[in-house]
Amino acid sequence: MTFLVMGASGAQGSAITQALTAAGHEARGFSRTAGFRGDLGDAERVKEAFAGVTHASLLLPMVYSPLTVETYVRNVIDAASAAGVRRLVFNTGNRIPPGPTGVAAFETRRAAATALLESGLPVVVLRPPIYLDNVLAPWVAGPLAAGVLRYPVPAHVPVSWLTHADLGAATVAALTRPGIEGRQLDLGPAPLTGPSLAALFGPDVRYEAQDVAEFEGALAAALGAETAAGVAGTYHWVAEHGRDLYVADPTVEDLLGLHFQPPAEWIASR
Repeated sequence: MTFLVMGASGAQGSAITQALTAAGHEARGFSRTAGFRGDLGDAERVKEAFAGVTHASLLLPMVYSPLTVETYVRNVIDAASAAGVRRLVFNTGNRIPPGPTGVAAFETRRAAATALLESGLPVVVLRPPIYLDNVLAPWVAGPLAAGVLRYPVPAHVPVSWLTHADLGAATVAALTRPGIEGRQLDLGPAPLTGPSLAALFGPDVRYEAQDVAEFEGALAAALGAETAAGVAGTYHWVAEHGRDLYVADPTVEDLLGLHFQPPAEWIASR
């Protein structure tokens, strides 16, 4: 088996590549900056990346233009079909709400998942919640060191905080476990609200829901205004409508043969 990891240079792709390598699989990375270099918008380059590939993991770039995402997905479908892949796992990078939202970051991934599932390819869709590793980012870790866990999610919203390592393990299982084609799986351990997560860092640590506009401004400095607006749109929607969006499906662990690490264990290990 030969595995292709699309989006391999980012934190999520790196975790997937590490998990595949640890399991003894041959993994080929595809990204704009490392490994097999290319752009998902280049159909011929995508086909070249799929040459000899039997299994593939897809994570789209943080681009939320419907036409661009449609092109990316069509190129992947065509290349994967030509290569005869045995399993393709699509990581949406976020939960997908049950109904239309008008938020491009949600709707482009919903459309991508639908196109892949209807393509005739053996596809599994993984829908992660918020990553626990995000607390290591400077914009979270700085206030946390001063005793405040700040995140742009309302304090009452429960989140099944998922580690990058568990995303990697879940992707390996979704790529190799038989009988799960066509499934859309909501990943994560038992959920915690913001205050409950903050308490795991220490009795004097409090939670503060960060203003989404402030978050967007900080993110724009790192990723650009367009990407920041796309990401912030999801948090605006969650604040108004997403009470249970980030709660995991408890049956997924058995389906994938995994045990997702609880946040308390991850925090204690650091």
